[in-house]
Amino acid sequence: MSDTDTAERTADSGASSRDDEQRTDGTGDGDGRSGGRDIVVPMRLYKTITVFSTLIAVVSVVVGFVLLDAATLSISFLRRAITGVLAAVGVGIADGVLTAILAFLGLAVIGFGAGVYIVGTRFRARGMGKSQEDSNEESDNG
Repeated sequence: MSDTDTAERTADSGASSRDDEQRTDGTGDGDGRSGGRDIVVPMRLYKTITVFSTLIAVVSVVVGFVLLDAATLSISFLRRAITGVLAAVGVGIADGVLTAILAFLGLAVIGFGAGVYIVGTRFRARGMGKSQEDSNEESDNG
């Protein structure tokens, strides 16, 4: 056997062991392609991503609803504070325009929080199984 045959055989065995590794940890389908939309990260990073994406999503939803509340209620504390600050600066703004701006900002902040949460759910730690929709196992639910 020549040195080139040995090098090719070593490269082939390395590739097959990587494929076997992908099959056993669920990150690939055995032919070298990565599995779906999941991103495999170390456990510590997974926990950090999960905590902060959930925190950002929850805070965004609360702030978004406060902005929507300020848009719909003329007695809202936030709306009064905004109109007071604008009046102190010397800027007058119509109620309809302020309502539209606050409503748009509220929906945008809620959408941002939802987007952060969706992106955060794409990460998983090594060794975690695939989600139920992606697995090839049959359901035994009646």
